[in-house]
Amino acid sequence: MVPPVQVSPLIKLGRYSALVVGIAYGAKRYSYLKPRAEEERRVAEEEKKRQDELKRIERELAEARDDSILK
Repeated sequence: MVPPVQVSPLIKLGRYSALVVGIAYGAKRYSYLKPRAEEERRVAEEEKKRQDELKRIERELAEARDDSILK
C-alpha cells in the first residue's frame, strides 16, 4: 500500500472554496425556486378543484336525465 501524499494547500483551498461557493449557489437557487413552486402548486390545486366541480355537475346532469319519466 502506498503512503498518503501531501496535498498542496492551494489545492485544498480551491476544493473548499468550490464547496462553499456551491453551497451558497444552492441556497440562493432554492430560495429563488421555492416561491415559484408554491405558486405552481396553488394554481394546479385550483385547476383540480375546477375540474372536480365540472365532473360533479356532469354527473348530476346525467342523473337528472336518467330520472326522467320517459324511461
